[in-house]
Amino acid sequence: MTKGSIQNRETFLNNVAQHLGRTRTKEKVRKPEWQHQPQWKAMKNLDQDELLKILKIQCEKIHTDIVDTDVMNLSVALEDVIRQYASRSVITWNDPRFKEFGLEEFLKREDQPLEFHEWNSKWGHRNIELAEKADVGITFSDVTLAESGTVVLFSDEGKGRSVSLLPSAYIAIIPKSTIVPRMSQATRLIHQKVERGERFPSCINFISGPSNSADIEMNLVVGVHGPIKATYIVVGDR
Repeated sequence: MTKGSIQNRETFLNNVAQHLGRTRTKEKVRKPEWQHQPQWKAMKNLDQDELLKILKIQCEKIHTDIVDTDVMNLSVALEDVIRQYASRSVITWNDPRFKEFGLEEFLKREDQPLEFHEWNSKWGHRNIELAEKADVGITFSDVTLAESGTVVLFSDEGKGRSVSLLPSAYIAIIPKSTIVPRMSQATRLIHQKVERGERFPSCINFISGPSNSADIEMNLVVGVHGPIKATYIVVGDR
């Protein structure tokens, strides 16, 4: 990737300051310390089991099924959900966690009755076409918000967002350790990645269950612009 360069920055900023009628500020802006920070107090002392209970309650509100399992039984749980959706085709991320959690053998086995596709960055637009035709898309959740029942997905070269957006059903595999109280913790984790200079996701998606909208006369319609069904499979990873 070619690193970009900035041209005429000083001249531009000096010109802006001049037209604002003030001296240009060159010191770094100090982040204020707010006296009250309630965003960090909500569910502050809850452990993973307690956060999971909140997540399950929220899933009922957002029309999302949730399954609680362990690594040993994860493939069985996944197979059950796929069968419930009467799925004939599946697309997944190209994500090492599928192998780490013992799912690669299940998804790629020769006697697999499903048509299976894994996101391939070399295929370009063909990935999107396969995602459109797939009955179910499967990804892992990078961060999971208990309060809103939201999975946070970090897109990358092998993790196209179409996998969670285009199939008629969506399955999110949630490592239990990824569950945090709310948006505050998720944004802090993202900010910390930036501060450490880590490679940043090309796109971050926040998904709360199946696609739905109540914009028109407050009538809830499911499946407006994405999957009409969603299941979260929480797997104990500690």
